[in-house]
Amino acid sequence: MKKQILQSVFGKVAVVLFAVVVSAVSAPSAAQYDILLKGGYVIDPANNINSKMDVAVEKGKIARVGRNITGSEAEKVVDVSGYYVTPGLIDNHVHCFSTFPGRYISVIADHHHFQSGVTTVVDAGTSGALDFPVFKKEIDRSKVRILAFLNIVAHGMNGDYENDHTDFNVKLAVETAKKYPDIIVGLKTAHYRNTNFDEFHGPWTIADSVLAAGRITNLPIMYDLHPASGSGRYPDRSFRDLVLKKLRPGDIYTHCFAYQFPIVLENGKVNPDAIKAKERGVYFDVGHGAGAFTFRRAVPAIKQGFYPYSISTDLHIGNVNGPVVNLANVMSKFLCMGMPLEEVIRCSTMNPAHEINRPDLGALSVGAVADIAVLELHEGEFGYTDIGRGKIIGDKKLKCVLTMFGGEVVYNLSGVSYPLWQNISKDHRYWSKPVPGR
Repeated sequence: MKKQILQSVFGKVAVVLFAVVVSAVSAPSAAQYDILLKGGYVIDPANNINSKMDVAVEKGKIARVGRNITGSEAEKVVDVSGYYVTPGLIDNHVHCFSTFPGRYISVIADHHHFQSGVTTVVDAGTSGALDFPVFKKEIDRSKVRILAFLNIVAHGMNGDYENDHTDFNVKLAVETAKKYPDIIVGLKTAHYRNTNFDEFHGPWTIADSVLAAGRITNLPIMYDLHPASGSGRYPDRSFRDLVLKKLRPGDIYTHCFAYQFPIVLENGKVNPDAIKAKERGVYFDVGHGAGAFTFRRAVPAIKQGFYPYSISTDLHIGNVNGPVVNLANVMSKFLCMGMPLEEVIRCSTMNPAHEINRPDLGALSVGAVADIAVLELHEGEFGYTDIGRGKIIGDKKLKCVLTMFGGEVVYNLSGVSYPLWQNISKDHRYWSKPVPGR
């Protein structure tokens, strides 16, 4: 009898111990999130957030944005106190087809963009339908997310072709855009400089071609088209007709603060036609570049409240060492011209995402891909230049200190997410075989 009782007791103990072991093995980790960015000031215009909050990331997605998320809920906590946390920045006017065979020399996207908080770029028409398959191979290799405005010129930005009406191939552009709908987000026209108009090269020949393709594909168009005086029986190609008649709501007028575009009239006032165009839904984009941004246009426009809808760089090899450098530098110029920080962030996140119909980008929405920029705002005395060697002195400068792409830290120059080396636990791999990383 005593033996049976002991066997029963030991049996129950064994069951309990087995259950405890199974529970310990199968119990989920206490940490709900992979990374927690804690203590930063979040600016996310798409979600109307402009306050101190924490951002939690899980499996490459935004898991939670809120106040006072406890550190114990995350595998890794990154203290971003004193920094601004924003969606990954979007630069919707760059040139990054680095193997392009034509004259337009692009940058390699991975070499430049993460360091300024940019996680998505839109190549602005470097490629046309004939060479887009080659560009696609480069896009597939890129770590930075590359989207594209397809040039209506079949050979892309390739010199004389840009003024050859036989290369404005609507059918081929439409076919290519439909073949790559996840990458081609719009159409582009640029560098149509012909002013000796004839039956093949009229004031609006290229504009009418890209407009036809835009209507068929239902894609937005980015225009870089200069005003020009008429010749013979052909009328002027006027700024008024371009922004009030040719451009549709949702189309993009880039290089808006270029000297040759009359956003600001000679009397210093913003052009009423530009205001009307903005009211009817035309988007004005900066597209700074090496020849398309002057303070004499931008400063009075900003002072009168005429803000661009999107801030972009037009980055290429010809301006990467100045006057553009990167998107953070261009954003800093607008801060110093008087735009509020929240508006500058809006023009670099939510608005460009809206221009290209990608609401999944440019926001810290729960479930969205965890593309994040952590920015530091410096105060002091800083000089900024335009394309004409003009300069302003400003008191603000944005600098990126951390960039996350799909939940992965891809830029971390100052080690924001690292501990001091002497504080690393002695049983950590650091002391035997450090693991390279950002």
